[in-house]
Amino acid sequence: MESVWDYPRPPRLERTASRVTVMHAGLTIADTDRCWRVLETSHPPVYYVPRDAIAAGVLEPGPGRSFCEFKGEASYWDVVVGETRVRQAGWSYEHPSPGYAEIAGAVAFYPGRVDECRVAGELVRPQEGDFYGGWITPDITGPFKGGPGTTGW
Repeated sequence: MESVWDYPRPPRLERTASRVTVMHAGLTIADTDRCWRVLETSHPPVYYVPRDAIAAGVLEPGPGRSFCEFKGEASYWDVVVGETRVRQAGWSYEHPSPGYAEIAGAVAFYPGRVDECRVAGELVRPQEGDFYGGWITPDITGPFKGGPGTTGW
């Protein structure tokens, strides 16, 4: 078991060989064992998928930008499968801060905005709230930031 309260701040970036899959509208959007995890105090891990492991043609630039004090400016991506479009289904740091350079261009998907995400075969439960994109698996324990009343943590 991993407790999110044992994760560091500032966040730690680490490679993972666990198989990560993302599905939406009947299509496998990603299926790879070459991801990174970002681990930050009080947050479930966020998985970043290398762009070359994402199905061709499913990502289109989405509206908006946000800023992370650690990783820098984030760009958003819409997922498009046939006639289905999911706005801001994922985000990336195209030019991240130096400590996070390895994830440049990799995409993190919000597990609550696509049909299914898995890590090592385990179904992911989305982190509460509409801003954070943590992936909760059975081996991750909280409590987690993101739900009602947790913005001040």
